[in-house]
Amino acid sequence: MAAAPTTTAPPHPGPDAAWRNQVALVTGGARGIGAATVRRLAARGCAVAINYTSRPDAAEELAQQVVAAGGRVITAQADVADEAAVRAMAARTEAELGPITILVNNAGIAWPATLESWEPKGFARLRAVNVDGMIHGIRAVMAGMKARGYGRIVSVSSVASFGNTGFIGNHFYASTKAEVNVLTRRFAYELGQHGITVNAVAPGLTRSDMTQAGRTEAEWQALQKTFAAFTILGRAGEPEEIAAAIAFLAAPEASFITAQVLTADGGRTDYIGHG
Repeated sequence: MAAAPTTTAPPHPGPDAAWRNQVALVTGGARGIGAATVRRLAARGCAVAINYTSRPDAAEELAQQVVAAGGRVITAQADVADEAAVRAMAARTEAELGPITILVNNAGIAWPATLESWEPKGFARLRAVNVDGMIHGIRAVMAGMKARGYGRIVSVSSVASFGNTGFIGNHFYASTKAEVNVLTRRFAYELGQHGITVNAVAPGLTRSDMTQAGRTEAEWQALQKTFAAFTILGRAGEPEEIAAAIAFLAAPEASFITAQVLTADGGRTDYIGHG
């Protein structure tokens, strides 16, 4: 009988000298994939700003964990859809932690809607967070990165962005993540000459606050089972696994990788079009 698939997340590596001068701003960093990314970057020796919108308790709890482990961290409230707030957050991060060398555009929202239920206000908010938030973050840090000739920008997309995953109700969410993919590649062209790499990670179904929101445990298990049938590894992902992919692209050593959308979906077999 085949062994059961493991869901053990890879361990955090220890502090690395190459990371000790790194400062990361992680949007949506208080929970889920964002929180896992904060932990991983901090474990490598990176100072981290944890952005949150409406959960200061979660952000502070995570910050305390990072400090207890010997890391440097601040929490910063800002709605990424608000460009002025993002600029102020970036300025505060640099004042308290040092020049931002890593930006992780993780903040995002879902909005289940069909053609029949679509309405402009909901879609405007979806795009304002998922797309404008990415743009605002990059615009807030790029001048400093250009001046220093170095930067790592990683955005969180989704396998939904590839357009042919069969899940009715996430059409408009998928369209915003497709825009993230396109802008990742275009911004890489614009910023590459300054030593700034721009990449994205496209997760498959991953256990997080967003994917579990509004579902009972039984409903979540049923959803996992449905999607597991379409993956080579036969399971959903864990936030720590996506964080590992983000940290890979954010690493100083990832200096010859740009304009890429790295798929982390357990080997989905129900569509063609990996980024």
